[in-house]
Amino acid sequence: MAKPKETEQAPRIVEGTSTPEDGSLDRSLRPQSFDEYVGQTKHKDNLRVFVQAARARGEPLDHLLLSGPPGLGKTTLAQILAREMGVELHVTNGPVIEHKGALAGLLTKLGPNDILFIDEIHRLNPAVEESLYPALEDFRIDVITGDGAFASAIQIPIQPFTLVGATTRTGLLTAPLFSRFGHILRLDLYPESDLALIVERSAKLLGLDIRPDASKEIAKRARGTPRIANRLLRRVRDFAEVLGKGVIDAHAVEDAAKRLDIDSVGFDEMDRRLLRVIIVDYDGGPVGIETLAAALGEPRDTIEDVYEPFLLQQGFLGRTPRGRVATRKAFDHLGIQMKERVMGGADEVPQRKLF
Repeated sequence: MAKPKETEQAPRIVEGTSTPEDGSLDRSLRPQSFDEYVGQTKHKDNLRVFVQAARARGEPLDHLLLSGPPGLGKTTLAQILAREMGVELHVTNGPVIEHKGALAGLLTKLGPNDILFIDEIHRLNPAVEESLYPALEDFRIDVITGDGAFASAIQIPIQPFTLVGATTRTGLLTAPLFSRFGHILRLDLYPESDLALIVERSAKLLGLDIRPDASKEIAKRARGTPRIANRLLRRVRDFAEVLGKGVIDAHAVEDAAKRLDIDSVGFDEMDRRLLRVIIVDYDGGPVGIETLAAALGEPRDTIEDVYEPFLLQQGFLGRTPRGRVATRKAFDHLGIQMKERVMGGADEVPQRKLF
C-alpha cells in the first residue's frame, strides 16, 4: 500500500528557513562587508585574516564549510567573502546539480580565484560529489568519453577556485567531502545584544522610526536568528503603520507579538502545545516520539526537524532513552507547578528524586 503523501508544512514566523518574501527583502538588508556584518566576531576576524593572506599571495581561499541552523547568515558571509576577495560569486544549490555535466558547466565558467557557493551541500548527488573531488584538489574535471572498450578519460583543467559549502546537517556530509574543506565554521545563535543591533540597522535601511526598547523586545523573540528578527520587524511594522502611528516602540512590539501568538522567548502556539502535551497529558514525560507525534497530529520528522531543535538548544526539552521530557524551565515558562516525582533512565540516576 502506498504511503500517503504528507502535506507541505506551512512556514512559521519563528522558523529560520527562508520564504519567498524573505528572499527579496533579505537581499536589500544584507551587509556588504565585514564592517557591516554584526555578530560571529571570532569567525569574522579569522576570515579577515584568511582573505588578507590569500589576496597577498594571489591565491584562492581554502575551501570553506559553513554550518549551523538556517537564517544565521551563511549566504551573506559567502557574498562578503567574494567582495572582500574582489572575485565573482557563483551561487547554486546541492539538489539542483543533478548530474556530472551540470557540475562541469558550473566549474568551467569560474574565473581565477572565484567562489562557488553550494547551499545544502549535504544533498549533492553521490555521483556529482565524486566528480567534485578532483576539482577541489587538482583543479581539473575528469570526463569519460565513449563506451566499453572505446571509453577514455579526458582531463579538463579549470581555474583555481574556492568552494564554500553551506549545510544545516553536518552529520549528513560524507567523510571524503568533509575532509576536503580547509576550514569549517559553525555559526552560533546570536545573543540578544547583537540581534538588537541587527534590528536597528534593518529599521534604518527600511526608513522606520524604532525605539531602542523595541529593538530589544524583537531580539528577545527572534530565537537567536537574524532572519527571524528581520521577519518580526516587518510584521511589527505592519501593525504599527495600520493600527498605530507608525512608531515602533516596546508597546507596539508586545501588541504585535500577542496578535501573532509569539511569547517573550519566541515560542509560537505549536511550541507551547508540544510542551503542554508532555507536561499536562504525560506528567512531564518521558514520552515516546511516536506517541508525541500522534498526540500532536504531526509527522515524526516534522517534530524532530522543525519543533524540537530550538526547545532542546534552549533547555526546555530533554531526550532520554525512554522518550522526551519537559525540564523545570518548561514548567516555569508555562506557569505550571512541577510535581515531585521519581524518574529513571539509562542516563539518569535510578530512584533519585530530581524535583
